[in-house]
Amino acid sequence: MGVEIRESPVSDEEFAEMEGFVRDYLAASVENEEEGGRMRWYPWHSAEYRFNHIRNVVELSTKIAREEGANVDVTRVAALFHDIAKLEVEQDIHAEEGARIAREYLTTQCEYPQSFVDQVCESIADHSYQGDLTDLTLETQCLVEADILDKVGANGAALMLLRMGYESRTHMDSAEMVGRVLERGITAKERVRSTTAQDIAHRRLKRVKWFREWLDDEVAAIDLE
Repeated sequence: MGVEIRESPVSDEEFAEMEGFVRDYLAASVENEEEGGRMRWYPWHSAEYRFNHIRNVVELSTKIAREEGANVDVTRVAALFHDIAKLEVEQDIHAEEGARIAREYLTTQCEYPQSFVDQVCESIADHSYQGDLTDLTLETQCLVEADILDKVGANGAALMLLRMGYESRTHMDSAEMVGRVLERGITAKERVRSTTAQDIAHRRLKRVKWFREWLDDEVAAIDLE
């Protein structure tokens, strides 16, 4: 029976090496696919976007874990690997594949206790869970909450506005598109359970709501009828 790890086993240098591995793995996933890979013309399916998303989730999940009393190292290492397989396998199996890759890396490139590796891989495998987040370990809950929150706020609004160009929309649709981010944010706030995550969701929702109101006030609609 493993002992729960509370001391930090991951040095800054080791974490930086892991980060480099994840970045290179994502880049290789795109390079190895013919014709640029699955939906690569959407920027959020690129290696650059996916790595940026991962770094955002690492930062958010670390903050939530610290505030909520979770094991920070388990949470941030799981966050770092959670989407490593996103660009090379189908959505419904990317969590399990990410856990497999993480386990191979953590057991061959590092010397961490088995209990630590097991906790990290469990969190990665469960990060797509769609049920009540309190059913999960606290570390996994922090990861899932961060993953949800990265799609809310400035990042979500910017990506939604960028999407307009790919859908041949004009700037006059911007209020509608940001409205979708607001709706997503409301859903996210209802789903996250920790006090820290709910506070982050609340602050981000206020900003998105303000931006939506600003667009409504200053971008005139055109009636083509």
